[in-house]
Amino acid sequence: MSSGASRDVLGRGLRVLGHAIRTEPRLFIVGAIGSSLFGLLIIANSYVVGWVIGHVVVPSFASHQVDAGRLWLVAAIFLGISGLRVASIFGRRLGAGFMQFRLQARYRRAVTGRYLSLPPAWHQRHATGTLLSNANSDVEAAWGPIAPLPFAVGTIVMLIAAMISLFLTDWVLALVGATLFPALFGLNLVYSRRMSPRQIRAQQMRGKVSAVAHESFDGALVVKTMGREADESRRFGVFVDELRDSLIAVGRLRGLFDPLMDSLPSLGTLAVLLLGAWRLRSGAIGVADVVSVAFLFTVLAFPVRAIGWVVGELPRSVAGWDRVRAVLDAEGDLAYGDGSLPGAGPAELRFDQVRFSYGEGPQILHDVSFTVPSGRTVALVGATGSGKSTIASLAVRLVDPESGSIGIDGVKLPDLALSALAGAAALVPQVPFVFDDTVRGNIALDRPGVDDDAVRDALALAQADRFVAGLPDGLDTAVGERGTSLSGGQRQRLTLARALAGKPRLLVLDDATSAVDPRVEAAILGALRASDARASVLVVAYRRATIALADQVVYLERGRVVATGTHAELMTFHAGYQDLVTAYEKAEHQE
Repeated sequence: MSSGASRDVLGRGLRVLGHAIRTEPRLFIVGAIGSSLFGLLIIANSYVVGWVIGHVVVPSFASHQVDAGRLWLVAAIFLGISGLRVASIFGRRLGAGFMQFRLQARYRRAVTGRYLSLPPAWHQRHATGTLLSNANSDVEAAWGPIAPLPFAVGTIVMLIAAMISLFLTDWVLALVGATLFPALFGLNLVYSRRMSPRQIRAQQMRGKVSAVAHESFDGALVVKTMGREADESRRFGVFVDELRDSLIAVGRLRGLFDPLMDSLPSLGTLAVLLLGAWRLRSGAIGVADVVSVAFLFTVLAFPVRAIGWVVGELPRSVAGWDRVRAVLDAEGDLAYGDGSLPGAGPAELRFDQVRFSYGEGPQILHDVSFTVPSGRTVALVGATGSGKSTIASLAVRLVDPESGSIGIDGVKLPDLALSALAGAAALVPQVPFVFDDTVRGNIALDRPGVDDDAVRDALALAQADRFVAGLPDGLDTAVGERGTSLSGGQRQRLTLARALAGKPRLLVLDDATSAVDPRVEAAILGALRASDARASVLVVAYRRATIALADQVVYLERGRVVATGTHAELMTFHAGYQDLVTAYEKAEHQE
């Protein structure tokens, strides 16, 4: 890494620390005061040791007598200094620890909150493992230097005070400090420059390992059924080996740096003893001065290393902070209005000349227009890739169209408040997601007004009440991660019940009953029609029996609405529709 890049990393790292201090100023002040007091006490202790040697120990040896009063005084001074040092260490660690953990908690919440506010299109461009790494190891890395930061600040105060005391003691001995202290800072800067690329690389590899591991775990079923365990292990091993090598490179450099940091104060102590003996022989200073300065240099090594800890962590901090900021600064939010929906009961959904494409890809929808009348069921039918799931996502505003408009009861979706839209429309997706919680927890989701009666009513509408009643603990049965204790059809009915528990006015079913028996599916749609809390339904359908239950069918071909009407009308007058539905029916019979 070039010197310019190293200076840039150092400057950016210091800006990250400045942001941390501005965010938690009180805790930083507590830690800095404790650390500064600790540093000043080290200097005070050095001069107390020198005074004891020069004015108590040496005279006692010379007179062969021990002054008990002075010994008690020395003991009291050392106990007092020790007590103050304990208090200073407590303050330093309290401030630094609380500051670091509060920043980590704050930014873990911020990153997770940002994930939840970003649209699905953004998530589709980022690996889940990388997102987990952002919220975990990247946040930890960003605030890694916070733990030693107050200690480093106190060390700077200590070094300034030490230089002043050295010059007050003897200018010749002070020259040793004037040479040693810049050398220590210079060594830290060299260490930072060499460590920076290694730390950044290691942090990047942590994210990659997390991403590959998560993908491997998520695809465990595919890996096992395809017999690819060894190949997947080798693929994962490549990234693990790269991370290992990156961390070894960090450790090697740290192993070289730490002994150098330890040896410089020792060399300073040796220089002080040599110069001190010469100054003592000439009568320029006393024994107490030599002992004080020599002792000061022996205890400098550990505090000064705190500066190295901060500087050494800055590259990793910058790498983690950049990855965290990339999430927090991500663009693509859907702006919501403050509008509400008039009236109550089933809602009307209208698509008007809607066009849509995913990013820079080909256009998926072309001038799509249709209406789901209030209280009616409309089936979306079309071949794979015709845009049905995209329409389902647009209907509940997971994404916005490129052009055209979508409205509920005459109000355009962007004009609605988020709470108004979420309260009026519900989507049940193709792939059901079940939380690692109880049946009750999965359906209620702690929503106001969704009590046990609402949960049971929703289960009955979703034709899930019987199988839930047969579970070991009923509503209190824990279903496991992703609902592993349930069948595919049970998971679908559970997620349908979750949507129905909120009493939506518009229900969008994106092939949400594909895993249930056709008779159960027909019973679900029949129950929705007969329910007192009836909703308008837009259903992505494949089965002929499901399609036939709809009041109207919207037939899609390659992202265009090519026909609308009842199932019977389209079977009579549209050959493409007839061929598709017949093909679906043949596939069902074959299954």
